[in-house]
Amino acid sequence: MAPLLTFEEALREILSRVRPLSAEAVPLAAAAGRVLAEDARSGVDLPPFASSAMDGFAVRAEDTPGRLPVVERIAAGRPAPRALAAGEAMAIATGGVVPEGADAVVPVEHVVEDGDVIEVSGRAERGAHVRPRGGDLAAGDTVVQAGTLVRPSELGALGAAGAGDVACTRRPRAAVVTTGTELRRPGESLGPGQIFEANGVMLVAALASAGAVVTPPESAADDDADHRAALERGLESDVLVTSGGVSVGPHDLVRRVEADLGVEEVFWKVAVKPGKPISFGVRDRTLVFGLPGNPVSSLVCFELFVRPAVLALQRAREPGPAFAPGELAAAVRRNPERDEFLRARLRADGTRVLLEPLTGQESHMIARAAAADALVLAPRGEGELTAGTPVSYLPLG
Repeated sequence: MAPLLTFEEALREILSRVRPLSAEAVPLAAAAGRVLAEDARSGVDLPPFASSAMDGFAVRAEDTPGRLPVVERIAAGRPAPRALAAGEAMAIATGGVVPEGADAVVPVEHVVEDGDVIEVSGRAERGAHVRPRGGDLAAGDTVVQAGTLVRPSELGALGAAGAGDVACTRRPRAAVVTTGTELRRPGESLGPGQIFEANGVMLVAALASAGAVVTPPESAADDDADHRAALERGLESDVLVTSGGVSVGPHDLVRRVEADLGVEEVFWKVAVKPGKPISFGVRDRTLVFGLPGNPVSSLVCFELFVRPAVLALQRAREPGPAFAPGELAAAVRRNPERDEFLRARLRADGTRVLLEPLTGQESHMIARAAAADALVLAPRGEGELTAGTPVSYLPLG
């Protein structure tokens, strides 16, 4: 039997088959959470004129210290009325246009006002409290790079640069199919042997958080016809995520039905815990993920494999998963054959990030997993990792 793919090998197989989606123009107000498909460039110098960083008085540095008449008052949003002559001062508001001839602004708290005359006791430095034109960006410079996920800070920069529309990658269309005759929707009554279906709503929310447009989840009973109908509809999307039915039991139909529908299976099973039975395949440009039915396995596999693929479809520069460094707060036993991803709670201790593994790491314990805010990578090997061991973790949420 061939050795199972490692987590890193499986992720490379997935990302090598991602074909980024097309770009579209998006109004800036609707661009939050989208990924830029092209560099966004500034249409103006930022700031577009020399402006004051303080409420104060525009002066020539060589005229200070001294007494200067205040000849004009400049409000923000209006042009300077004229150039500043030698021996003059102009009152100026924060953001106001610094007039030609002025090379410094003296803050209002550093002067003594006597009617329309100010007394400046100290020497002003040239350029003091003046924001030079183009000091942030020059017209034509890149404001936000392609592949960046647009957050509020990027929106602010793009707005300041005058961007009305930005080029974003189209959001992937995604479908979720959960499998199992025993499943009932939350809120329905349970009969003997039945359980509530939790993976559908969880995976829909996870896909949406990665930027996908997701159709309502479907459930397929354990028969060929139900599977075929649901999977055919799902394969019309850019990403199809199934839950359950990827192991070797008599009712595990997903992989066989997908093969009948033309899905080329790239791999089945990865050396990770939880989530070993995950499958991945493609049909044309559609990425097809078969996640295990146990809720925690499904969640872990989504974060490790599906989220990076969905972000890569959107041309994200760093699709992840984005691990961060931390330290174990308690000892854990290693798995000799598989990398294990442990649900944990984050705790700050000064500059250290401590990770406390939760009790109850079994893959069906979704209620306990809800208390986790991190997945800790415990690399496969013998023995245990002691408290204080440096580890990598993946933030959740």
